[in-house]
This record gives sequence, structure tokens and C-alpha cells, in this order.
Amino acid sequence: METTQQQAGQPATAERRRRELLEAADRVVLRDGPKASMNAIAAEAGITKPILYRHFGDKAGLYQALAVRHTDALLESLRAALDAPAERRRRVENTLDTYLAAIEARPQVYRFLMHPAEDSHAAERGFDVGLHSAPLLRRLGEELAKVIAERVDLGPGGDELARVWGHGIVGMMHAAGDWWLGERPCARAALVSGLTDLLWGRLGTAGNLAGGPGF
Repeated sequence: METTQQQAGQPATAERRRRELLEAADRVVLRDGPKASMNAIAAEAGITKPILYRHFGDKAGLYQALAVRHTDALLESLRAALDAPAERRRRVENTLDTYLAAIEARPQVYRFLMHPAEDSHAAERGFDVGLHSAPLLRRLGEELAKVIAERVDLGPGGDELARVWGHGIVGMMHAAGDWWLGERPCARAALVSGLTDLLWGRLGTAGNLAGGPGF
């Protein structure tokens, strides 16, 4: 029979093993992008595929775990850019640049998360890109909406408008970043400047909320 100490250590051991498997998956995704397979990830981790399934269920489960891992890291970076001491336009530019720099630095990870259907066998396995990538964008939109609502005085109906802006800005970043990453039509700095100009209408003139952290 297991001791109480052994039982207490089991969750920590399982979490450590799960983290190790996600790190192995990351290495394969960095190499193979959307074509990363469960077979390749299991081989990288030095285990059999049934063991990988035991931890994540299927590719969709693994995808979700990787999505949370990378979205958490991206949100932390975006919050740091938004909260850095600088005037408002510079912070907007830094936030846009942080997002674009992240997808530029790890394009295979980005494509795995946003374009897994590039794997021609994905549909055969019932892996629906829209079903899994849409929650990532919604989460980013909600997080940005909270930041806007906390920092910008939008007047009556401000919370609703903050959500409109949050999801709209994320949609813009995603669409523009996806296009830019695929075609590289201009320097990253030029894209950041252009997108900031696009945003710099009412956001540029709205006042900060009294007593709030400012934006």
C-alpha cells in the first residue's frame, strides 16, 4: 500500500511528466510545424504513443495543452508591454511589436496553433482548426478588453465598447500578422507603425479613468 507521502507526491510527479512531454512536443513543433505528429512527439519523448494518449487523449488534447502554454506566455509579455512606463502611443506600438515578434520568433509554433489544417491528414483525423484556434483568439480578445476597460475612460457603455475594441484589435493583429508572416511585404517596424496609425483615432484622444492605472 502506498504511504501518504507517496500519494502526496503523485500529482507533482504527474505534472512534471506532463511538462516534460509538452517540452518534447514543443521541440517537434519547432521542427515540423503543423505537420507535427503524435508518433514524432512520442519518439522525441522516448515513449510509446499510447502513453502520450494517456496524458492528452488525442492530438486535440495535446494541441489544447500547448495552446494554453503558449497563450499564457504571450499574455504575460503583452501585459508587460502594456504596463511599461511610456506614453500611450509607444505602449500601443510596443504591444503590437511584442505580438509580431513572438510569431516571428517561433513561426512553426504559430502555424501549428493557427493552421494545423496545413497537415493534409488533419481533417481525416477529425481535427478542426477553427474549433481549436478560435478560443485562443477569444481569450486574447477578452484579456485585452479588460486592460482597456481598466485604463481608458470610454464613458457610458464603456465595458461593452472595451470588449468590441479588444476583440477587434486582436482580430486585426491576427489577420495582419498572419498575412505579414506569410508574405513579409514590409519590415516589422513598418507594420507596427501602420497598425498603430490605424488604431490612433478615438483611442488616441480618450481620457484615462480617474484613479486608474492609466493607459
